[in-house]
Amino acid sequence: MTDFKDKTVLVVEDDYFIAMELCRNLEEAGAEVVGPIGRVGEALARIARTDRLDGALLDLNLHGSMSFPIADKLRERDVPFVFATGYDDSVIPENYREVPRCRKPVELLSIPTILFD
Repeated sequence: MTDFKDKTVLVVEDDYFIAMELCRNLEEAGAEVVGPIGRVGEALARIARTDRLDGALLDLNLHGSMSFPIADKLRERDVPFVFATGYDDSVIPENYREVPRCRKPVELLSIPTILFD
């Protein structure tokens, strides 16, 4: 299993089963998981009251709302993040084109090198 030891990772995902699997896999890999969170407003509130975040996995579409406000807040705090999505590149605005994306279902193998290098 990929190593997330001593990393605090925010999980923003609105599908219950995907969220639970991601959280379980992250915890097994040594991460402290913040979440899962399935709505934009809830994620913004959690970020505001969480002192330490080492990285985040963001579902692109949360119950019909795009997660870009969350991405903006993470950028303000210099927290690396990855979009987890089934969408193609055409829905990603230009200012997010450099953000790494993982296709769902997310494989954790490459995430630590994307987030923490």
